[in-house]
Amino acid sequence: MTTLTLDGCSLTLDDLAPLFRGDLPKVKLAPAALERVAAARALVERAVESGNPIYGLTTGFGKLKNVFIEREDLGKLQRNLVLSHCCGMGEPMPLEEVRAVQVLRLNKLLRGHSGVRVELALALARLLNKGFVPLVPQQGSVGASGDLAPLAHMAAAYMGHGEAYVGGKKMSASAALRVVHEEPLELAAKEGLALINGTEVIGAIGAGVFLRARNLSKGADAIAALTIEALFGSSKPFDARLAELKGLSGHARAAANVRKCLADSKVLASHVDCDRVQDPYSLRCVPQVHGAFKQALAHVGEVLAAEMNSVTDNPVLFPDTGEVVSAGQFHGQPLSMVMDYLALALCTLANISERRTEQLVNPDLSHLPGFLAAKPGLHSGLMIAQVAAAALASENKSLAHPASVDSIPTSANQEDHVSMGVTAARKARSIVTNTERVLAIELLCAAQARDFHPEFRAGKGAQAVQDAVRKRVPPMEQDRYLHTDLVAAEQLVVSGELVRAVEAAAGLLEA
Repeated sequence: MTTLTLDGCSLTLDDLAPLFRGDLPKVKLAPAALERVAAARALVERAVESGNPIYGLTTGFGKLKNVFIEREDLGKLQRNLVLSHCCGMGEPMPLEEVRAVQVLRLNKLLRGHSGVRVELALALARLLNKGFVPLVPQQGSVGASGDLAPLAHMAAAYMGHGEAYVGGKKMSASAALRVVHEEPLELAAKEGLALINGTEVIGAIGAGVFLRARNLSKGADAIAALTIEALFGSSKPFDARLAELKGLSGHARAAANVRKCLADSKVLASHVDCDRVQDPYSLRCVPQVHGAFKQALAHVGEVLAAEMNSVTDNPVLFPDTGEVVSAGQFHGQPLSMVMDYLALALCTLANISERRTEQLVNPDLSHLPGFLAAKPGLHSGLMIAQVAAAALASENKSLAHPASVDSIPTSANQEDHVSMGVTAARKARSIVTNTERVLAIELLCAAQARDFHPEFRAGKGAQAVQDAVRKRVPPMEQDRYLHTDLVAAEQLVVSGELVRAVEAAAGLLEA
């Protein structure tokens, strides 16, 4: 078992990758981080002792911010806050995403500006390590004042309310706590607010989408290379000099990946003197389109990485000065906007992949048998595979309407601008799934097309793509039940196996 040490400052997207693969690293808390937590808690205790009205510590919340709460009711205030905010709806979040939320929220508490007790941080780490996963509904957050409803469900489960999973089995949260031999949390001043005031649901979903998109950034280049080989396309548009003239790093990375995949190609050598002047845009403009995707992905990664170690509470505690400052750290707009950006970028990747699939299956364009069938007419081949790709690419377009431009005032107009960040992240999750499937269809079609010219060996990376497909899916010699083939190709893409095979043959690819 690997170890993940949380300190509030250095968590990376790659640290979360094992969670999304279903691996459960052991979480440890850095001693220096616990010292910061203790210092912030001491400030909370002093603030409570003063008897002054301080938002979130000794007052109500939102519109009720001016209601002073007596000291003996501060624990009840936090309990009431969490339970009253458990208003999530819809299907539960996937367990791997909830585990990422648990890690992210704990990591941010360790920055030492939230005011929770050290005992609470230690309890959250124990629950993580014992496999306690709250059931969190997907709908109900507007992405401002934090992801209040979903995070409240997480906090409530720690308190023994709602439902949770242990070992993948769903049960009441109270029963789950008994299974892992933990007592329900009893919250002290500020702690309920600290647990639910954050952007971790947006961030967790977004991190999962980002990691999948990063895999696609490499995989799409390799699949495009196989399509170029299958269609006897040109490598000239991938010249490094063109990337230098364009001046965009994403273009350069995409072109370099394709060049690696086409290296030592006997296919390219076989038609070096052909009379074709130019390839279609879906082949010729891969550096520009895939490159633009890479540029977007890099920006999204920068924002996600910063947010993973940010303080998203309100109010924010500054133990070194003794200040308690109300601000808007919880607002999800930075994440909401980049989730929409990533969704748009993924749509473009699917769009151009679907067009390459059309180039492969259309006999008027490919000069190969119609729909890549051995006997077109008697057999339909991959005709409807392209239709499925078109359906998925078109569905993406309806999902790509930006959520971040929407805002509905909440909490009696106290929270008068919201980010809709969870909506943006959930839509991006749907779009990355569709895009994985569109690319899997292109992969299957490109492999089938290559089989018509076995006399020429493809480039190192492209041949690795072909070989990886054929390990899972046999050539299509007659019509058969195709769904199984499509799912196999999808798993080859999603699992990262395709990229690993290409990198083993051609060298590391750049996202």
